[in-house]
Amino acid sequence: MPGRSNSGSAGFISFSGVESALCSLKSFQSCIGSGMDAASSVALDLVETQTEVSSEYSMEKAMVEFAVMDRELNHYVKAVQSVINRVKEERPEKIPDLKLLVQKNFVALQSKNSDADFQHNEKFVQYRQQLKELKKQCNFQAEREADGPERIDEDMIVTQSQTNFICPITQLEMKKPVKNKVCGHTYEEEAIVRMIESKHKRKKKACCPKIGCSHTDVRMSDLVQDEALRRAIESHNKKRNRHSE
Repeated sequence: MPGRSNSGSAGFISFSGVESALCSLKSFQSCIGSGMDAASSVALDLVETQTEVSSEYSMEKAMVEFAVMDRELNHYVKAVQSVINRVKEERPEKIPDLKLLVQKNFVALQSKNSDADFQHNEKFVQYRQQLKELKKQCNFQAEREADGPERIDEDMIVTQSQTNFICPITQLEMKKPVKNKVCGHTYEEEAIVRMIESKHKRKKKACCPKIGCSHTDVRMSDLVQDEALRRAIESHNKKRNRHSE
């Protein structure tokens, strides 16, 4: 068909360059993720060192900006993929204006944006939770210190926060705690990973080892680093060591 190659049948379109560019865009998403991790870590540092609240809010703004970039990048990737799939499926006689189609799809996706979208950004949600937990731990320690040295020594023996430091699997104080996103319980990372792998090798589901928990299918994808708890444990141990010297 002589006219088809001149008009540009979809059968002759090479999408390799477009797909390569998409891979580059997706790799950029990992850069955004790294930026969010860095901003989250700084925010936790500021809370832990009781630095001015305004500095903390600047980290909140940075997290929002990263979340917005992540959302826009996701929408653009979806728009491009949608156009590619449509052209491959329809195989039109004449090549459509791909740039215009992508732009239309992107604008349509962007028009549905709302602040609620951030509740679906895992790193943003995790940042908020970690910040809240660390503030709670810091306030708890501050209240105990205000009660005087005698109360501090007593609390060092057994406190509610220390109970949360113990892994339900090893029954030892955690060094690298991870939180289960489904039920909210925490475990020593190495211990829970070993337990899940052991169960899966036997074609079984791993139940949450926390007594009383009804979650019966703990998965690797459910686990996230509990940075706030790790910092709280380290802070508690430093204070305990200072009092014992």
